Amino acid sequence: MSDITTGSELLLGIDVGSTNVKAAVFDVSGGCVALASAPMTTHVPRPGRAFYRADEIWERVVRAVKAALEQLPEERRRTIQSVAVASVGEAGIPLDAKGDPVHDVIAWFDTRSQPQAERLAQTIGRDELFAISGLSLQPIWSLCKILWLADEEPDAWAKTIRWLNVADYVAYRLCGVPATDFSLASRTHAFDLAGRVWHDGLLRAVGVSPDVFAPAVASGTRLDTVTRDAALATGLPTSAVVCSGGHDHVVGALGAGVTTPGHMLNSLGTAEAIFLPLDNAITDPRLGAEGYTQGCHVVPDRYYVFAGQYTTGASIAWANEVLGGDVPLETLLAEAASIPPGSHGVAFLPHLRLANPPVDDPRSRGAFVGLHTDTKRGALLRAVLEGLALESRQSLHGLVAHTGVPRPREAVAIGGVTRNDLLMRIRASAFNLPFIVADVPEATALGAAMLGGIGSGVYAHAADALAQVRVAGHRVEPVAADVAHYDRFYEGVYRQLYPAVREMSHAIADYLGEVETAISSPDGTVP
Repeated sequence: MSDITTGSELLLGIDVGSTNVKAAVFDVSGGCVALASAPMTTHVPRPGRAFYRADEIWERVVRAVKAALEQLPEERRRTIQSVAVASVGEAGIPLDAKGDPVHDVIAWFDTRSQPQAERLAQTIGRDELFAISGLSLQPIWSLCKILWLADEEPDAWAKTIRWLNVADYVAYRLCGVPATDFSLASRTHAFDLAGRVWHDGLLRAVGVSPDVFAPAVASGTRLDTVTRDAALATGLPTSAVVCSGGHDHVVGALGAGVTTPGHMLNSLGTAEAIFLPLDNAITDPRLGAEGYTQGCHVVPDRYYVFAGQYTTGASIAWANEVLGGDVPLETLLAEAASIPPGSHGVAFLPHLRLANPPVDDPRSRGAFVGLHTDTKRGALLRAVLEGLALESRQSLHGLVAHTGVPRPREAVAIGGVTRNDLLMRIRASAFNLPFIVADVPEATALGAAMLGGIGSGVYAHAADALAQVRVAGHRVEPVAADVAHYDRFYEGVYRQLYPAVREMSHAIADYLGEVETAISSPDGTVP
């Protein structure tokens, strides 16, 4: 933590993630002077479905902000100039005319709206959807969730007049102004990426009024000051300016200084983003057909393209729960570190929610291959870490094969998963790329604080913020012998893994779909 007496102005950044809500106070140079978190509650009623509750999200935000501010002297709390919020994308809160939620918040990774995605493919077309939004067609996008709500919960949909992304909802609770930024709008499938406006024709074609979405504004736009009610709840001063934030991975890229082509951000949390800034969006529909996505950067007039995975940190947490029970992750990692590269021949396919680009397959499932009676839990955990690294390598290599996508020279890594030293060593060698692990407690919260600073006038613009904020990092270099090993394993084993299990995964997915249908049928029998 920085000395709390440093600088005269403080900035608050809030990061609403899948696992925790984090609130961090920074000085103008990016030094963290206070940090607190509160755990998110994810409700999982059955496989394939997950949701949050809007009141619980707000309660966790209030708890984290209050805990952070309590670390500061009273007079320093009054110097907080601004607040901005970053959050997961794709998840939204439907609100009625009073501003109250009318339904649970469908989690960003929930795939219940697969039928609605298939309907969009049939009625609009995958290539047309990509041309409009820059997104490959997946059931997780907000528009698919909205169509599911209209189909399955018509009473709730009839009351809905506004759909706010999670960060937008928190900002709305703080200042009373509904708005969304371009980066979160980019994750809805309803946003015209080139024009940076809601796509009226697409929305009307699927029976959704464009008015349901909040006005879209640039990240770091001033919205209003903190309301008296929000100030009483959080401890923030009513003079603090609330500004538009953005999608967590993209906001984290600003915090890590990854804003220009040729640089790469590897944001490692519950999900993972391989983030490459672009000067212009890519129009080749093959990019979307391979599952890659694009969007607006939080830096003005710049875009990005995403590779990555949906379950990086989630895979490690799952492995820790399944393999370790009550054994600390540190113990399992020590066992994994004692296993040589290759995990004694065990390979792991990390498709625990969806396949990852360049594979566009929502029905794919995870797999261990190469198990033996000699396989111990250390080898299984190392196989998980190696599978995550090789899956990300495949995702990056598929991406940079496209014209207009620059190959990175090095990577900046942020997020809680970067504290896993073994994972980072494996990753550097599997990619054959140096990784700079950012030494900042919360890069996404820092990026949000910077956006608040821009909107409140503490910084003149994004370039000024980047010039004043300095983020250090430590370098993780590839190990030559391990690079050679992972090259062989990737080409000889890993690239064959998904094709080998694809049909079995689809058969399992079809079976589970029949079971879910039976659960909902009157007689409860599987067709």
